[in-house]
Amino acid sequence: MLKVGYSTVFKRGRLCSLSSRCLSTTSVLSMPIKVGEKLPSVVLYEGNPENKVNTSDLFSKGKCIIFGIPGAFTPTCTKSHAPGFIENSDELKAKGITTIACVSVNDPFVMDAWGKSLSAEGKVRMLADTNGEFTKKIDMELDLTGPLGGIRSRRYAMIVKDGVVEAMNAEPGGRGFSCSAAEEVIKLL
Repeated sequence: MLKVGYSTVFKRGRLCSLSSRCLSTTSVLSMPIKVGEKLPSVVLYEGNPENKVNTSDLFSKGKCIIFGIPGAFTPTCTKSHAPGFIENSDELKAKGITTIACVSVNDPFVMDAWGKSLSAEGKVRMLADTNGEFTKKIDMELDLTGPLGGIRSRRYAMIVKDGVVEAMNAEPGGRGFSCSAAEEVIKLL
């Protein structure tokens, strides 16, 4: 224990008041992935746990769109976010996009069923970030422990060229729906 002032002490890496209210001093402020940064190499799943997809392999060549959602079958994701990319997939591909992928912290069976319910096959790849590793590495996690049972993804859309982020639109607070819409991404191409 180290005395810092008359009313504060330093205990086990935390700054505490004499009334035992403590602040952690070990927190690290991190920032979401930025334009110009390379995507991390992470294994995601498509369709089932045996079908592994490495982000380095999938997004390393060509111009790709990755959009992240808080959860499959949730209202905004199902009614607006994913359908926008599915409905505009031909226009996006005509503008040079080689791959459109939806990433969510869900299991691959849920993502597969959701993709089928939206008729995404051949238009948008539905990728499961089962333990949130990709979401954490790009610092886009959102704590939805109460409503959705755990850590999920913030809502975002990014354009990636040859494995490097070329444009990034992240919703303020991770929950709204405006700048990550397909129509907004089209404007960036």
